[in-house]
Amino acid sequence: MADVYAIEALKKALRRLPGVGPKTAQRMAFHLLERDREGAREIAAAINQAVQTVKHCRRCNTLSEAEMCAICSSSKRDDTLLCVVETPADLESVEQAGVYGGKYFVLMGHISPLDGIGPDELGIDRFQRLVAEGSIREVIVATNLTVEGEATAEYIRQITDLLEVKVTRLARGVPVGGELEYMDHGTLAQAFNDRRSI
Repeated sequence: MADVYAIEALKKALRRLPGVGPKTAQRMAFHLLERDREGAREIAAAINQAVQTVKHCRRCNTLSEAEMCAICSSSKRDDTLLCVVETPADLESVEQAGVYGGKYFVLMGHISPLDGIGPDELGIDRFQRLVAEGSIREVIVATNLTVEGEATAEYIRQITDLLEVKVTRLARGVPVGGELEYMDHGTLAQAFNDRRSI
């Protein structure tokens, strides 16, 4: 039956989204088909439009509709600072915090040998060429604080050392509003290692 196939295909497609399992996909599919067909059309049109028009910025590798994203094109951004992040979502988080005025390079992942992801899959060669151009004075490594993120940060540090550029890493430790009694040992140890004068 074609109708059963269409519903199963929709559920299977929805399961491709992160964090969506079989039950959630079924709930979403039935909601869209039973109660919000107009919403389903909007979602389908928006996905189709994005897939057709969004590509990678030729400078920083983030997602963009233009050849160069708005951040890379801006003359108001500091060209001497380059923040390396894993994903466009990480870039958005830094931007929303409003604490950084430089430019970015988006890796689109992290080094993960178990998943078959090495430096070549992350566009590290593009990153090296960008830094080698000579205008960048500091590379801020803002990869996640996971085993893979740390391995990626170390790899970036090693190749950037060869280019004689200052490399910094985001500080780690006790979060704002955090209470010491609830911190894990690794977080507390890092907070003590990264302490600063007040």
